[in-house]
Amino acid sequence: MQILRRLAEIVLWTLAAVGLLCAVLWGATAMGLVKPLIVISGSMEPQIMTGDLLIDVPVETKGLDVGDVVSLPSELTGNLVTHRIEKIAATGDGTYQVSMKGDNNAASDALDYTVGDRVWQPAVQLSGWGSAVQRLTTPGVAIPLVVGLVALLGITLLLPAPTRRPSRERGVPAGAREGTAVGGTASPVLVADAEGSVASGAPRSELEAGITMTRAQWRELAQR
Repeated sequence: MQILRRLAEIVLWTLAAVGLLCAVLWGATAMGLVKPLIVISGSMEPQIMTGDLLIDVPVETKGLDVGDVVSLPSELTGNLVTHRIEKIAATGDGTYQVSMKGDNNAASDALDYTVGDRVWQPAVQLSGWGSAVQRLTTPGVAIPLVVGLVALLGITLLLPAPTRRPSRERGVPAGAREGTAVGGTASPVLVADAEGSVASGAPRSELEAGITMTRAQWRELAQR
């Protein structure tokens, strides 16, 4: 049961980290710092594949050049289109006229794009992540996932946490913890002084009293 609890904790901590990352991304999106985009067509393959997740950031339009890949709003659909710039020109009123084409398309986009001084440009490309996000947000996947998370949380709360013995007692024989010698007999510890005499470390009372014995006295004590 403890193994099950540990596995549940690992999964929960992993999902908590993913949730924190998503919260940060959501906050950055709300502040206009980034814009996540899921690629739904193959017009930019093989560089950008269907199902990839793009993280766009705002850039200045005046710094763009022919060949750059940007995401511009389409006048036909209102959605952002991520294609490569073929032509770009300033109109004189603070806007720019941009022509684009998908790498995998035979012709340029039907309409040019009129944009302001800042546009979105892909900064991060995560292969296949867009498809994963789409699946996770469908009811058929999201509902069982939530149920599973609740079950894992219940496991961690209901199963008892593993108990640990105090560290000072782990690996110490029971007799030693009670102040008695293992095996029922005292095992003195010898310490030789400069004169060749031996101080007995057991019994403890003799050592504390500062009693020293010669080697002959020690042998006599050991024979008792």
